[in-house]
Amino acid sequence: MKLVRIICTALLLASCQSTQPVNENAILPVATANIPSSVDEKVFALTDSGIDLLNRSDVNRFIDNEVKHEHYSRVELENFFRQVRYRPSIIRGMDRPGTSLPWYTFVQNNANNIRISSGNIFWQNNAEVIQAVSKHYGVAPQLLVAIVGIETNYGATMGTYRIADALTTLGYHYPRRAEYFQRELAEFLQLAYEEKQDPFNFKGSYAGAMGMPQFMPSSFRQYAVDWDGDGHRDIWRNTGDALASVANYMKQHGWLSGAPIAVPVAMQITPQLQQIIDEPTALKYTAGQLRQLGVIIPAQIGNQEKGILYRLEKSSGKYDYWFGLNNFYTIWQYNHSRHYVAAVRQIANGLSYGSTKL
Repeated sequence: MKLVRIICTALLLASCQSTQPVNENAILPVATANIPSSVDEKVFALTDSGIDLLNRSDVNRFIDNEVKHEHYSRVELENFFRQVRYRPSIIRGMDRPGTSLPWYTFVQNNANNIRISSGNIFWQNNAEVIQAVSKHYGVAPQLLVAIVGIETNYGATMGTYRIADALTTLGYHYPRRAEYFQRELAEFLQLAYEEKQDPFNFKGSYAGAMGMPQFMPSSFRQYAVDWDGDGHRDIWRNTGDALASVANYMKQHGWLSGAPIAVPVAMQITPQLQQIIDEPTALKYTAGQLRQLGVIIPAQIGNQEKGILYRLEKSSGKYDYWFGLNNFYTIWQYNHSRHYVAAVRQIANGLSYGSTKL
């Protein structure tokens, strides 16, 4: 994954008011999510909450399907569902859309000077493994540090919920995304089997994300790496495993080594350009197409490069405009929020040890 940042000279960024930002399906990083700690919350057994999951047809279909994998018996799965606990604060957390905050608030919460200073300390303490992982995967070291920084404050805040409770609560008490979290619950049980661990030993965020990089179970199974070869993919305590897992994810999602994440652009907003900004995030428009519509993009960006036209609200009603490139989209796949990607970029570019800007 590449990180060479092109420093753009004196582009005057346009500012204006416009419509509501793109509504993206993102989850606030656990490091800044204002969700009650699981240790302070009253929890409910399934019978306490008046809902016996084993009487539900969807739970029994889930058990039937998992038994087919031959990793857990029916008795073991029924015991699992008897032991999980319903966590009301998880539902409240999911209904609190943190990434819908304006950029000028979001960046202060997630990419402030303290976060960047902590990143420098983390880098200094782990310089050897950071450089080794970066070289092996071709992903910029400052990106790896920025990801674990924004997600968990470099491992300091990884979440205290039992993953089993989180995924069951969301899979069977949160209809809006029940199907997704039921799939993640299945992935989690397979993960626990592969890692030879009790499912109730895993801790993480209110959304079921785990470790320093906050991987969901499906991402863990597909991208987590045993960097030091000790037989475990320990993204909670092993910095090498955590960073290599992030690097592997980015590489597999198309990171281009030496390429920028985004460049500032200048433009006079028009209804057509505003419509493009409000479209779902995708590498749809080329720099050449946007130039024809009056967008001034740095000359280093070729006409055939595809990207995303987006804006950041620097103060109330005032916007800077950007062209997000391939690496922007790669990071966006990690967390579906343009604000998240911009904050990751800001942390990475603020770190003292990065040799290039992204």
